[in-house]
Amino acid sequence: MALRKDFLWGGATAANQCEGGYKEGGRGLANVDVAPHGEDRFPVLAGKMKMFECDEKHYYPAHEAIDMYHNYKEDIKLFAEMGFKCYRLSIAWTRIFPTGEETTPNEEGLKFYEDLFDECLKYGIEPLVTICHFDVPMYLVEKYGAWRDRKLVDLYVKYCEAIFTRYKDKVKYWLTFNEINMILHLPFIGAGLYIEEGKNEEQIKYQAAHHQLVASALVTKLAREINPEFKIGCMLAAGNTYANTCNPLDVWKSMEKDRENYFFIDVQSRGEYPSYAIKELERNGINIVMEEDDKSILKDNTVDFISFSYYSSRLTSADPKVESQTEGNVFATLKNQYLDASEWGWQIDPLGLRITMNSLYDRYQKPLFIVENGLGAVDTPNESGYVSDDYRIDYLRAHIKAMIDAVELDGVDLLGYTPWGCIDLVSASTGEMKKRYGFIYVDKDNAGNGTLKRSKKKSFDWYKKVIESNGKNLA
Repeated sequence: MALRKDFLWGGATAANQCEGGYKEGGRGLANVDVAPHGEDRFPVLAGKMKMFECDEKHYYPAHEAIDMYHNYKEDIKLFAEMGFKCYRLSIAWTRIFPTGEETTPNEEGLKFYEDLFDECLKYGIEPLVTICHFDVPMYLVEKYGAWRDRKLVDLYVKYCEAIFTRYKDKVKYWLTFNEINMILHLPFIGAGLYIEEGKNEEQIKYQAAHHQLVASALVTKLAREINPEFKIGCMLAAGNTYANTCNPLDVWKSMEKDRENYFFIDVQSRGEYPSYAIKELERNGINIVMEEDDKSILKDNTVDFISFSYYSSRLTSADPKVESQTEGNVFATLKNQYLDASEWGWQIDPLGLRITMNSLYDRYQKPLFIVENGLGAVDTPNESGYVSDDYRIDYLRAHIKAMIDAVELDGVDLLGYTPWGCIDLVSASTGEMKKRYGFIYVDKDNAGNGTLKRSKKKSFDWYKKVIESNGKNLA
């Protein structure tokens, strides 16, 4: 079984990391806008440091990002030149409802995305839209404490109704929440949650997660009512956790780590809280407040496909001395002696992608969609802006090969592949520009300086050949 003939090759971005124009077109302030570059970024994203507005002392990279707001036609033309069949992007909630509580949507915001989708469709590029990609109106963060309040469910449904109705003939594929499990790791970016000192953090996070899960189910139902042709997916930050040794205690620890993330997709794909999660919540004294019909809402409105990001596998140990040596990015992990790592400590594990795909497909038996995968690296352009990024080509080649093996040798049903940051953009975790993922170089540095000029990297032409050959030419 080879890749399907209509396999959706493409690339992925997020509004808050590429769009800019943060005060233009009637757009309101969002949580990502107040996340600064520098040492304060991580405490803000983790909900430990309160930053509800911008100040003079910090630089906020999302404000301009790579200014796709004014350059999307040029960017989509470049995507079309690579042969994209699909472009994964997100809609900024505050472009449609600036505070989140307006009774009618902002026409300027609706029109912006309509024009953007038309530009994609002009080149035969299928939009894959993330409805909420690390994006909460700051007005709702301040007024309700964001997703900890049930009120956000209704406001999110209203937002979805506006975009489903407007784009029902232009967009087929939708994802409800980006990396929904990120709420456990970076609650401010994942759900707009600032955790006050002395508050029960786990209770707040899981209650907010419940509200997101109910909202996801309700809009899945709504989507099918508005256009039965819509395909609705969930989205997981994936990557299997390996046991450090064959000690059963390590194996059990790795299983627990995986379940922590599977929990969300278990609910979205199977339609109910898994028994292990119910027991774990009970043990930790976490009481999820549910409304009477929440269980039936979740059960009756499961997703059509499972989308996920994959950058690396993880490694864990039950031994506290060993586990204390964890490193890496958002997901702390032990160093795997069998793997190389990126400049940011992310471990490079192509076979881990095949393992992850099999784990997800065995578990859910629904089509998969790889919507993020890529290598963040420092690129050094020559005078004309050209980057010989053979390291990126090597990374992607190995992962695409593993992806094809999962389809051809293991029978995994895969809809498409949209590597992350197909054009250089602001890193979500660090706020850096120098951590680049794209096939297209953008002239901008960490401090916000640069011309924003776009230029093709070596990987641009390589990926073009991969798409042309439907994955057969990886040379």
